[in-house]
Amino acid sequence: MRKRIGVPRRAAVMPGPAGRPLRVDGAQVDAVRESWLIEDRWWTEQPLRRRYWEVVTMHGANVVVFHDLVSGRWWRQR
Repeated sequence: MRKRIGVPRRAAVMPGPAGRPLRVDGAQVDAVRESWLIEDRWWTEQPLRRRYWEVVTMHGANVVVFHDLVSGRWWRQR
């Protein structure tokens, strides 16, 4: 069986104002590099609505997380 690369994993995110991540999996966020919204498959029974955040932690790690706006859960992309 092959292991898929880039499969999202659940993330523990503490959001602040406007949903901006303040902590990701316990690491404090130092900066937001970019944020974008994806809305797709709105015409189906399983629409896709996600707010992505590319952040840099205090340890210098680049992390991409997204907030699933349908389920309310947070996920880590890489």
